[in-house]
Amino acid sequence: MFPGMILGAHIILTAYGFWFPNEARGSWSDFVRSWELFRFGPATKVETRRSVAGKPYDRHRRKQMQDTLSHPPVSFNGRQALAIARGFAAEVKHGGCDLYACSILPEHVHLVAGRHDYDFEKLINRLKGSATRMLSSHGLHPFAGQPYRDGSLPTPWTRKWWKVYLDSPEDMRRAIAYTEGNPAKEGKRVQKWPFVAPYSGPSPF
Repeated sequence: MFPGMILGAHIILTAYGFWFPNEARGSWSDFVRSWELFRFGPATKVETRRSVAGKPYDRHRRKQMQDTLSHPPVSFNGRQALAIARGFAAEVKHGGCDLYACSILPEHVHLVAGRHDYDFEKLINRLKGSATRMLSSHGLHPFAGQPYRDGSLPTPWTRKWWKVYLDSPEDMRRAIAYTEGNPAKEGKRVQKWPFVAPYSGPSPF
């Protein structure tokens, strides 16, 4: 293994309405698309490798921002979480990617993914797409009754995601432990998904 080689990535996917491009805690967005949201300030992009989810913030201001949305914020229930997991499993089987940890929470998802033969941006979009198709096929899409004029449905996810590259086995194991422990922070049980592979060391390529 060469020094600095990327072994994987810690990925956080957020449900629609959970994280804003001008979030006071910071975001991964370069600009604010909505004028209604822009009134609360410009994008607050950060470059930190650590999650900023634990930083304090003004909950009343965030509620005001949520009230400007075209659709209500998404909070996945248990059945929807299972459908998302089936979507991830389908992509793992079809695309051959390795997921070493996964926790699906009401407003966001934590994943630790290994390197693949295409980039992480494409992998993330494929995982989101597969999860969304599974929600739709099971009649569980959060916006099933709110189609656009062309019949398509609004995405249940935010446009962007949070991603940190992991370049050592220690980083991989730390991200896996963080992801596995995330449900307990919300008073939920540890999640064990059959599509999650055990991490045994660096990628062989």
